[in-house]
Amino acid sequence: MQISSVGGMGLLDSLLGADGRKSFKRKDSDAGEAGKALEELRGSLYNELRTSEGAKRQQQRFCGPVVAMTFNFFVAVGIILTNKLVMGRVGFNFPIFLTLLHYAVSWLLLAIFKTLSWLPVSPPAKTTPSSSIFLLGAIMAFASGLANTSLKYNSVGFYQMAKIAVTPTIVLAEFVLFRKTISFKKVLALGAVSAGVAVATVTDLQFNAFGACIALAWIVPSAINKILWSSLQQQANWTALALMWKTTPITIFFLLALMPWLDPPGVLLFKWDINNSCAILSSALLGFLLQWSGALALGATSATSHVVLGQFKTCVILVGGYILLDSDPGLVSLSGAVFALAGMSVYTSLNLKESKDGSNKQIPVQTPVSKTKTSENGSEDSTAIKTTNDV
Repeated sequence: MQISSVGGMGLLDSLLGADGRKSFKRKDSDAGEAGKALEELRGSLYNELRTSEGAKRQQQRFCGPVVAMTFNFFVAVGIILTNKLVMGRVGFNFPIFLTLLHYAVSWLLLAIFKTLSWLPVSPPAKTTPSSSIFLLGAIMAFASGLANTSLKYNSVGFYQMAKIAVTPTIVLAEFVLFRKTISFKKVLALGAVSAGVAVATVTDLQFNAFGACIALAWIVPSAINKILWSSLQQQANWTALALMWKTTPITIFFLLALMPWLDPPGVLLFKWDINNSCAILSSALLGFLLQWSGALALGATSATSHVVLGQFKTCVILVGGYILLDSDPGLVSLSGAVFALAGMSVYTSLNLKESKDGSNKQIPVQTPVSKTKTSENGSEDSTAIKTTNDV
């Protein structure tokens, strides 16, 4: 056995030669180095997600403003079509309970993520007051629940009219809370967007007294909800999933409290067959993606930009229906939509310009300073380099 083995190795050596043996050793070495590098990358990524700062860096790296807002745009269009199916053809007229199902499914999925260690780590408790988390969870319940209730009792046009009022509310609230101001050019662009959306939806203003009260009551919670989501992620190192995990149970509690007041009775008597249940479950899964994508967009941009994105969806659906589906909203509505899209383009270009200017200011610029005169003790100062870093 040993002689045969030695003979086999000798035959292999004679066939391969010295170069062949070196080639095999080199390939084994390369494979080992590649495996080691992959293991180190996986370990570093795992360690990066074990801290709130590292998880926040990974979210910013893989999900920038363009990716987040595109993700949110397509999910929002999908859930609009799905909710039309659920509220219309399926006949599920319980908007608060539907919102409750959205958040319940979200919490279940987040619990699975946490069990599998896929959930990013939250920042230390001392960095964010528990009152801020509780306030965000409660406001989310009112913002989401009242939005679906407003869609039930009002037309889409009136709902969009109420959404227009969210923009100046956000600007005012950010000024009061954070002393944040926007340029006059942005004010003009936002005014053009609001005017265009108003003209585009003015032909569909159907509402009643109760629906109008719901729409008005929704404006302030919606604005504060967006501001809190944006500020907590940008200033306190929260990631979207970690913040969702903390706030969703609070939102579910307040939705349960709202349901007897705003939903009609009879949810248990609804026809829960396979088709209806699958449609409602699809809406709930899209609700999780909508909450996640909306949080990512708010963390990557701002509350005002997220509202503009929502109005952009309305105009795209209106213009897209005219181009692709031969719908005829009328010349006035189309003109308003095109005008609003033009205002959004100007607003986006101003944001991109400010971002570029801000990035340039963050780069240290070295400016040489002339050599100073000889000091009193006779020693000569060396040439100094002045570094400026404008923020």
